[in-house]
Amino acid sequence: MTKRATSTTPRRKTQASAAAQQAPALKQHTLLWNRPGFLIRRLHQIHVAVFLEEMLEDNVTPIQYGLLSVLADSPGLDQLSLAEELGIDRANVADVLNRLETRGLVSRTPSKEDKRRKLCFPTPAGLAFVHKHFENMQRAQERILYPLDPAERREFMRLLQKVVEANNDLGRAPMRANIRQASAEHPEAETEPRNRAAKHVAA
Repeated sequence: MTKRATSTTPRRKTQASAAAQQAPALKQHTLLWNRPGFLIRRLHQIHVAVFLEEMLEDNVTPIQYGLLSVLADSPGLDQLSLAEELGIDRANVADVLNRLETRGLVSRTPSKEDKRRKLCFPTPAGLAFVHKHFENMQRAQERILYPLDPAERREFMRLLQKVVEANNDLGRAPMRANIRQASAEHPEAETEPRNRAAKHVAA
């Protein structure tokens, strides 16, 4: 019995030593904070949580408010055009439209040229909804970027838009490439004042 115990002890020590040597090497597979995809996913989770908190009064998701915003600026788009504007597939657009239509925020009417094609419009209630919650939406964006100063925000947005635009065709539902146009028309959206968001986070 004693000899067996003595003979297995070195083996156990050898196994423990090998495991200890492997442990540092395994860390290369768990450095999640070095993976852009992981950080993008995490930032998306944070954005959704912050957005829902800001919109708690009327319970609307980022994609629902995004669709309403597109229709507020471009009423009369069909389902395919909405999918291209939002970068989601037609089935998801149909689901979002159904939910918003049930709430009386959008309406759909057949196209005169093609009855199978339905044109989407914001209702008066839908337009009022977009205007009512515009500041809430803006505040959600500010809260995400509050750690950055104005110059860092401009650089962050420039790089983010560059990466999205360069990889746009790789998405399951490519988004209409209008990033440069949007940036040129609304440069102030990139540089919202930091102190307002910081005050909100601290409150």
